[in-house]
Amino acid sequence: MKSLRPFVATVTASAAAIFCALSIQTPASAQTSPVWGQEKVKNYLPHMTVPEVEDLLTRTDMVIIPIGAVEQHGLHLPMGTDIISGIERAKLIAAQTDVLVAPVLFLGQSPYHMEFTGSMTLSSETIQQVMVEAAESLLRHGFKRFLFLSAHGGTAATTTFVVDRINQETAGIAVDLGSAIGPFRERERTAAIPDPGLFDRHGGVSETSRALYLMPDLVDLDAAVPAQLTFPEHMEAMLPEVIAGDPTALKVFLAEGLKDSKTGKGTSSAELSTTGVWSVRDPREATLEQGRIETEVYVDAAVKFIERWKELRPQGG
Repeated sequence: MKSLRPFVATVTASAAAIFCALSIQTPASAQTSPVWGQEKVKNYLPHMTVPEVEDLLTRTDMVIIPIGAVEQHGLHLPMGTDIISGIERAKLIAAQTDVLVAPVLFLGQSPYHMEFTGSMTLSSETIQQVMVEAAESLLRHGFKRFLFLSAHGGTAATTTFVVDRINQETAGIAVDLGSAIGPFRERERTAAIPDPGLFDRHGGVSETSRALYLMPDLVDLDAAVPAQLTFPEHMEAMLPEVIAGDPTALKVFLAEGLKDSKTGKGTSSAELSTTGVWSVRDPREATLEQGRIETEVYVDAAVKFIERWKELRPQGG
């Protein structure tokens, strides 16, 4: 009988060679999760180590906390449009000026979208409590100033409460970033965007344009179709003045529009729109260029406000 030793030796040598080759692979060349797709982002808390946060604290005590939602955005935009938009804009701001970006919640207050599958909602009380407790956690580490970036219209009132509670109940100082940046906006840049004078809000051309810039891989324009809107008669009559920019008409229009079906107002998104989009425009009119301009105007204004705040109240002052 032939000896098996040469065969065993060959197999052993081959296995050793394979082991050796695997052991010297670098992390970049080794196979990783097929669904992983992130790169490390500056000042983005979920990506940071303890030493990196400690180092950032030597340069700033400011935090941006995006507030968004997970809710329907028609047939062409992802459920996470609002929270992703908020986080991505916050990252862009932090790339230009030192500030911590700390997402706390994905969910927002979206009861009027609940007739569309996949939408989720929290009460205002829950959102407030989570946000205030999150701020208190960061206060313990030395962060003191909080900028709340509301990326979902439905949480505007909740954001006001959160800001006030932090200012009234904690050692922190908080502002609503959206209202704070108003004086710093370059309105001539947004004025250059063609305006057909048509009603265009949730999931419409403007929001779709921003999504094309901020989250292009998640936008499916081929699936988009114009929505058929059905407003109550008195709201329909207000539309021309709302579109014209009458502030009183807009305020009373929004006070009644897009409300939970339980209120009996007949203005939940499913009661107003066939697709959930709140726009008379075709979302396929959206352009990356419009999204870029709108985003850059917001980010540039936010950076200017933050830099001005740093001048008025230097860290440690």
